[in-house]
Amino acid sequence: MTGRAVSVRWLSAAAWAGMFFFGVVMALVGTVLPVFSDRLHFGLARAGDLFLAMNFAMLLTMLALGPVMDRFGKKPALVAGAISVTFALALVAAAPDYKTLLVAVSFLGIGGGALNGGTNTLVADLHTDASRKSSALNILGIFFGFGALFQPFLFGTLLDVLGPSPILYLMLVLSFVPLIFFAVLAFPPPVRGPEFRWAEARDFLKNPLVLVLGFLLFFQSGNEFILGGYTSTYLTSGLKMPIRTASYLLAAYWGAIMIGRIAASRLVYHMKGKALVILSALIAAGGIAGMLTASGTWGASAGAVLIGLGFASIYPVTLGLAGSRFQELSGTVFGILFSIALVGGMTMPWMVGQVAAAWGLRLALWIAAANCGGIILLQLAVSRLARRAGSEA
Repeated sequence: MTGRAVSVRWLSAAAWAGMFFFGVVMALVGTVLPVFSDRLHFGLARAGDLFLAMNFAMLLTMLALGPVMDRFGKKPALVAGAISVTFALALVAAAPDYKTLLVAVSFLGIGGGALNGGTNTLVADLHTDASRKSSALNILGIFFGFGALFQPFLFGTLLDVLGPSPILYLMLVLSFVPLIFFAVLAFPPPVRGPEFRWAEARDFLKNPLVLVLGFLLFFQSGNEFILGGYTSTYLTSGLKMPIRTASYLLAAYWGAIMIGRIAASRLVYHMKGKALVILSALIAAGGIAGMLTASGTWGASAGAVLIGLGFASIYPVTLGLAGSRFQELSGTVFGILFSIALVGGMTMPWMVGQVAAAWGLRLALWIAAANCGGIILLQLAVSRLARRAGSEA
């Protein structure tokens, strides 16, 4: 076994551990919210501020992260991100008041943003072939699903036995796993290092291909937040399902995303990325339509599974294309893409909430189906711009 192979293997494992904890970060606030809102005596309006603070901190981190990684490498960013998550877990576990909790979720956003951007960029840079890059990013995304499922499962299983704070301290201990990985492993040198110029980073903000890729992920990220956030509410209020049944269907949605990414990690060797993204968006749109027109549990279940399968490959395949096209400044480009995507993740659920308040949640969720149409149109534009860039080169 060559040193290079061993390095790729261990760095991939480190990235998987980091992405697992990004999944934990994204699920944490929603998981602990019912307990801490009672303990610290705050209502829904202040609960919403927690999500806003976390997402805003994540957005600022994403904006700065890319150029920092291209100049100084991925190791400092990932070590800092892991430390931030560990510190945030300690703050949440011991939070005596709402202000401390607000600071804690802000550190969660900083750490989560660094882990998300850093692990994706690291995995993309470990592979030069476009298909292998997309396959590796799909596998990385599976570990996000594991983290997002593990956090609420652990909390639900041990809450009555241990209470919330000991569970969070247990998660804190586990968070040292990615931190140790990042601290001890040798990372590839910075892509540009001292040759990096900030003007180069600014130029990408005007690059049409980068912007179109970003807005494709804007719609996809918006869809993931919409369906992840509103599905249970729709099933319980619109279809009158018991909460337990709705929870199982939401778990089926996340499980389908994980299965879809396993399948996509092989499909990218046999299908063009353009075809896979368009097919995935069509499957997701069909699943959304099926769930919204279903009158019972089985129809809604089939819809939820199709949505998860459709969503699975869009994000990683798009990142794979971006990483292949912009290998020299992948960190900067990924930072821009994640920032645009996060804006979609923040604004789209808000829009759905406003429409739902006025005309009902069923009608509002059709926005997600319309977003799938936007993804297809943007993917066609990506293909045209990529061909044009190739011919000019």
